[in-house]
Amino acid sequence: MDKQHTLKGSITFKGKGLHTGLPVTVTFNPAPENHGYKIQRVDLPDKPIIEALAENVGNTQRGTVLVKGDVVVSTVEHAMSALYAFGVDNVFIEVDAPEFPILDGSSIEYVEAIKKVGLEEQSADRDYYIVRRKMEVKDEVTGSKLILLPDDQFCVNSFIEFESKFIPNQSATLDDLSEFEKEIAPCRTFVFVRDVQPLLAAGLIKGGDLDNAIVIYEKQIEQTDLNKLADYLGVPHKDASELGYLNNNQLRFPNEPARHKLLDIIGDMALVGKPIKGRVIATRPGHKINNQLARAIRKQIKLNEVQPPIYDPNVEPVLDVNRIRTMLPHRYPFLMVDKVIEIGHQHIVGIKNLSVNELFFQGHFPQEPVMPGVLQVEAMAQIGGLLVLSQVENPETYSTYFMKIDNVKFRHKVVPGDTLIFRLQMMSEIRRGIANMKGYAFVGEKLVSEAEFMAQIVKNK
Repeated sequence: MDKQHTLKGSITFKGKGLHTGLPVTVTFNPAPENHGYKIQRVDLPDKPIIEALAENVGNTQRGTVLVKGDVVVSTVEHAMSALYAFGVDNVFIEVDAPEFPILDGSSIEYVEAIKKVGLEEQSADRDYYIVRRKMEVKDEVTGSKLILLPDDQFCVNSFIEFESKFIPNQSATLDDLSEFEKEIAPCRTFVFVRDVQPLLAAGLIKGGDLDNAIVIYEKQIEQTDLNKLADYLGVPHKDASELGYLNNNQLRFPNEPARHKLLDIIGDMALVGKPIKGRVIATRPGHKINNQLARAIRKQIKLNEVQPPIYDPNVEPVLDVNRIRTMLPHRYPFLMVDKVIEIGHQHIVGIKNLSVNELFFQGHFPQEPVMPGVLQVEAMAQIGGLLVLSQVENPETYSTYFMKIDNVKFRHKVVPGDTLIFRLQMMSEIRRGIANMKGYAFVGEKLVSEAEFMAQIVKNK
């Protein structure tokens, strides 16, 4: 299993806010395991903290805006994109303004700073959101649509459409996050001249200029209006009959706008709170529809405290039954685990295949055989014992014993022919030979039972 990561040290950026035009200082600090992304407004009384999660997004008009009561932090997507792409799971962010600095309108400065400071591996396992079936969100008015499909890793296909001859249709693809630095991070945000004046009238983009955005002039306006815009941007006047890009610098990629939209998607998906294994296919994406998908994923995460593990019987087990027999004292008919398919520092996944020939089915109940719930808990305990014993030398010289069982729930019956998939997770570090664990049992994607228990590791006499 992959481990969680944080930054090795703090990194600070100074710049101006895109919408407020205010000078901004933002600092990214290392954070402990399972902390996630949290942002503190250090310029406000009591220094309030906002969790960077999809359900806390309160506005998506011209960027991703996090809101908690009266506290606002906007334009977070470019930083979130860089953190997510580089596998930074935990970071504590301090900012002294209501938005992050726009920098050059891309993620490249964040990327360079993350690379310079480096990452620190942590002890906790990285908890992925694994896409198991198609998920779709759609805006019937705008035609925007995002589809999420299963995949072995996180990847994105982005398709954009605008009524402009300069970018009528563009696409961009990211098949591996290792390509982010070179192919996506340098791509800047963009805006059409036709949208600039309404944004200025709304009190936005006070910090916008040709150094932090691509400005596309695709529809002729009055010369006086274009001159006023040029004066605002601090650039020479341009002939109003000459359409094109107002920027003097060349595009960094022919499809830079489509690549920037892909960058935004990654930043908005970072607010799911877990790394994703799945493919996003986006048509006419924007922060609003991106947030709708992120919220839908968050809803699934809340409904399922833990995702069912993926079980591929073709993959070699981490521990087969012969190895298990050297670690556990249990034997027929009481050995309740056939193999272990995944094991980490704090979790384990084990398998129990149920045949009608199981001894307990002969009396429970002969006409409608059902696996006793107490034996499901026993199987959890045995698999949990393997997790504990895998962390000691000479595990065959130790045994684990129940001390307490809490919060046991049986949700569905388990019958012959079922394959039970157990996931056990440490609830705390092992102290003085005492382990506290939470166990889940699944049949397919259906949660059938769960329990919390305490066990003691004892050296055999």
